Amino acid sequence: MSESFDFVVIGGGSGGYAAARTAHELGMKTAVIDGAETLGGLCILRGCMPSKTLIESSNRFRSMRRGAEFGLHAENLSVDPRQIVARKKELIGEFAEYRQGQLEDERFELIRGTAAFSGSHTLEVSLLDSDETRTIDFRSAIIATGSIVTRIPLEGLEETGYWISDDVLDAEEIPDSIIVLGGGAIALEMACYLEGLGKEVTVIQRSQHVLTGSDKDVAEAVEEAISERDNLDLYTGTSLKRVYFDESRNQKAVVFDQGDAEKTVYADQILQALGRKPNSAPVKPENAGIEIDRGGKVSCQNTQETSVPHIYAAGDVCGPYEIVHIAIEQGEIAAHNAAVRLGFTTEEPKTIDYRLRLYGIFTDPQVGMVGMTEIEATEQGIPHAAASYPFDDHGKSMVMGETHGFVKMIAHRETGEILGAAVVGPEAVDLIHELVVAMHFRATTAEFLKIPHYHPTLSEIWSYPAEDLLFSD
Repeated sequence: MSESFDFVVIGGGSGGYAAARTAHELGMKTAVIDGAETLGGLCILRGCMPSKTLIESSNRFRSMRRGAEFGLHAENLSVDPRQIVARKKELIGEFAEYRQGQLEDERFELIRGTAAFSGSHTLEVSLLDSDETRTIDFRSAIIATGSIVTRIPLEGLEETGYWISDDVLDAEEIPDSIIVLGGGAIALEMACYLEGLGKEVTVIQRSQHVLTGSDKDVAEAVEEAISERDNLDLYTGTSLKRVYFDESRNQKAVVFDQGDAEKTVYADQILQALGRKPNSAPVKPENAGIEIDRGGKVSCQNTQETSVPHIYAAGDVCGPYEIVHIAIEQGEIAAHNAAVRLGFTTEEPKTIDYRLRLYGIFTDPQVGMVGMTEIEATEQGIPHAAASYPFDDHGKSMVMGETHGFVKMIAHRETGEILGAAVVGPEAVDLIHELVVAMHFRATTAEFLKIPHYHPTLSEIWSYPAEDLLFSD
């Protein structure tokens, strides 16, 4: 026997839950299908929340080690990874329990199992902890199955063994040295976490700069800051060649080319952090006629419709940005548009606008970005100007002893409207939100300067690039 629903959500993470909640509010009979052992999704269980919990411990230990700069002295400082992980597990357990309660509160049917399309209006669900299969008919559906770690064809890597970010998050024993493969957000956050605990860290990035896609000055500011650490080495512009276990050292080795030279680095463990890929294969989108690209990403319009109009997608499985708040917005838009299609609302369809694209990286120093980069403005032929101001000449950051980095504002050269901003420095992920608000209201640099800023604060630093842009030719 089959069961029928107006709207079926495949995946109970942040994007999927947002879609289900919205669908219910709009009156659709809704089901959520999730086959994970623990409900909650990537952000809660293995991404944003657990990583930031560990990073907070690391940051505090780093501050303790710097105490002498502030006239503070402490002895016998130490790290207890078991307590760090125990605190993380307690917090994440609370977050996951709350999400599980939301999914089980009878607004929609929660089906615990793995779903795969058997047609454009049907799903076959293999139930969790059972050999049974359920057939689900739907009028509309959304794919919100997230992403999985990318596996790379690097000679010797699988044989030698390595960690992924999940392993770091649960590590109650941390090796004294670790090699991090990758220079993206996850790689750098984990590198800074480990470095903050006093471990020896080597980062190997294939591109010429870390944080591929960001403006060069942003990447260089991060590189400069982390390269000054006594126990962190950074290599960029590399080509990985092979991995092996060196018995004489009793360590793992990574061989790579940098320029014309072949180099080898050694460590107790390797962290493979070269990205994630869409988790689309298990749902068998081809059975429903859904188009995916070579990397497995589900193709979507700005309405979140796939190539099959009554089937939508949200989150990492479709991109283009793997960011939680965007996944939530995509899920809400998809459910709304499904309700429009099925006649549950007379409102107009909605589209997603990435003008206020927001990105944060919890490295030390942190990185925050919103809107256009200079690279994007140039590629799109938009007349623009940019101005920046460093934290090492800013009163509050000097008082804090946090002088790495800068803030940057990008504005339309003719209208003065703020198009984008970036910050590398203390509390960057919080500081960037002031520019998000200004850009939401399409503020110009002149209008921004009318906003009062208390002194001394970190946020007042934004007034300096705004002044430069306003009074520049």
